[in-house]
Amino acid sequence: MKRWILPAAAAAMLVALPACTRTVVREVPVASPVSVGSTSTPGDQIVSLVERVRPAVVNVTTDIMDTGSFGGEGRGTGTGFVVRSDGVVVTNFHVVEGAQRITVITPEPDTQRFEARVIGGDEAADLAVLKVEAQGLPTIPLGSSADLALGEPVVAIGYALALEGGPSVTVGVVSALDRTIQANDPRCQVCENGVRTYSDVIQTDAAINPGNSGGPLLNGDGQVVGINTAGTTSAENIGFAIAIDAALPTIEGAAENPLEPVAYLGVVTQDVTEGLAYQFGLPVTEGAYVVDLAPNGPAEDGGMSIGDVIVTFDGEEVVDSDSLGAQIRSREPGDRVEVEVASRDGERRTLEVTLGVNPIPQV
Repeated sequence: MKRWILPAAAAAMLVALPACTRTVVREVPVASPVSVGSTSTPGDQIVSLVERVRPAVVNVTTDIMDTGSFGGEGRGTGTGFVVRSDGVVVTNFHVVEGAQRITVITPEPDTQRFEARVIGGDEAADLAVLKVEAQGLPTIPLGSSADLALGEPVVAIGYALALEGGPSVTVGVVSALDRTIQANDPRCQVCENGVRTYSDVIQTDAAINPGNSGGPLLNGDGQVVGINTAGTTSAENIGFAIAIDAALPTIEGAAENPLEPVAYLGVVTQDVTEGLAYQFGLPVTEGAYVVDLAPNGPAEDGGMSIGDVIVTFDGEEVVDSDSLGAQIRSREPGDRVEVEVASRDGERRTLEVTLGVNPIPQV
């Protein structure tokens, strides 16, 4: 996912973002480490490592809707990795930021697609924990970033540049530890001036490109020691990863105590004002004007159109976008509700909508 580099600052390096219990999270190793006495070459060891962990490295794609006045859909892509066989996936928050739909895709040859939702995370730390409805998924064991040493070999795996054919692999070493970096993320709701600060990150010369975001940085034993997060276009062979030790409490907390599902209508709206009503020739001066619709979301499936104004929701008056949001959150996923809308020609329609699950509730 593309981010832009900020002007240099003295306090921190500025970069671009590429796009349970402890034993439960670490429970399912996918391989035994390479033995010290192995006669295989380093290249053979890397090939073996990648073959073992690759099934657990997933592509995370999102449908993103524009919240501005003119609407418009977009598609984001990043990487994640499975840490529990029942479908718990770790990625970067900026990979799923603003998503109206999150899809997790496992690699070939046994490709599967799952709808995902955020069950926890930390927006400021750029961490998101996802859940898909699955059992028996391959997993990657978590290691310890505290054990890393300068010059230690590491492997980064991810869906760089959204290229087809499965995840790509880059190899490097640990170049530095305990770095502090900053990245511009204007969508971040909790970042000061739209700048996210990462502390205690791992610097590596393994290439981290757009699309690698959220993928695993692995040690020689095939254990996750970092979460690939950022690269810089101002210098070559510099990438950064969140240290896994710093991320572990967030991952464990989300896996053990996941957020409850939140009801979801699948609309982006803005308040109807007298000015907006005049500009678009609307027949009402209150309500929630539909700027965009999630593709195949509950509202679109129920017959709603861009340009409609939502005036009542399950019998309650809708005066603006905030009141609509509160009314949606007071319901449960799967509830069937009647939504009255007014179109620009003055026609009023009552739609029956089945609420879905919000893929990214406030975390």
